[in-house]
Amino acid sequence: MTRPIILLDPHPRRAGSIFDPEQMRRLHALAEVVTEDIDGRLPAALVEAALPRISAVLGQTDLPAERIARAPHLRAVINVEGNFLPNVDAAACAAQGIEVLSVAPVFAVPVAEMALGLALDLARGITAGDRAMREGREAYGRFGCAGSVLLSRATIGLVGFGNLGRALRRLLEGFRPDILVHDPWLPASAIADEGCRACGLDELLGASDVVFLLAGATRDNPGFIDTKALARMRDGAILVLASRAAIVDFPALLAEAGRLRIATDVFPQEPVPADDPIRRSDMLLSSHRAGGIPAAFHDMGERVLDDLALILRGLPPVRLQRANLQTMALMRSTPGREGATPKPAGAA
Repeated sequence: MTRPIILLDPHPRRAGSIFDPEQMRRLHALAEVVTEDIDGRLPAALVEAALPRISAVLGQTDLPAERIARAPHLRAVINVEGNFLPNVDAAACAAQGIEVLSVAPVFAVPVAEMALGLALDLARGITAGDRAMREGREAYGRFGCAGSVLLSRATIGLVGFGNLGRALRRLLEGFRPDILVHDPWLPASAIADEGCRACGLDELLGASDVVFLLAGATRDNPGFIDTKALARMRDGAILVLASRAAIVDFPALLAEAGRLRIATDVFPQEPVPADDPIRRSDMLLSSHRAGGIPAAFHDMGERVLDDLALILRGLPPVRLQRANLQTMALMRSTPGREGATPKPAGAA
């Protein structure tokens, strides 16, 4: 029996970051692996030569309809960057019964934990207290706790309730909060099933002690967290941005730093320019490192191997995220390529 063939083209990731040595051994046991140890995409000639024989693609290889037509044995395309990219014709894949999958779920828990950590830092002034002590201006006991608040039994707002929002909801259970959710893509009943209450954005922003921005960037929501939205938040409220910079009007965010306690892990331009005013702001800053921890990449390798084994046996995948054509048409975020400062909500 002919062994299945897998095209391994993970750029911008490296194969060694996705599969540890034991996982790589298991990958080679599943199939013949076609790849090259290069820092970049596989050469087009290698891809073209492999198309007639491959059963799966691991990576962000360009796969327009004409290439897909030349891959009669292709069963799965697995994006290992995180977001579905437009360089794969998902409709053509669907027409041929080819699974288009993403590893995005592996980042939900790591990012949720980081978001919770940032919120706790702001609530208790952890980083601010450390800096004060190093600079010799600390205050002791209750005198150092002015403005400190509890997350326990707080009203917490989640803007966006996908993989990340649901992971964070689970982490928050021990705090016994009242959780409000704004997600126009979900019915109120689905949100209620998770023990949360659906509400409009204005109500959520005005009522919450802590707001987590967890929404993906779509064609309809650039900069929707703008001056007007931020003004609805109460003085001293906590705001944590953990998803995509494109959903926030960053100049408006900068203007509210100080009145609001703000943390962000993502930025309109990455790396952030040395002279960017955000570096001098009162915000708590993290350099887009919430998701990329070793445990997430180990989990990525496990999920890919599990679903590949199922697919090669003719079974459906169960551990990765399946592409949805309608959702893909609406999404616009791409890791590391968010572009310039987003336009205000409603702009063309």
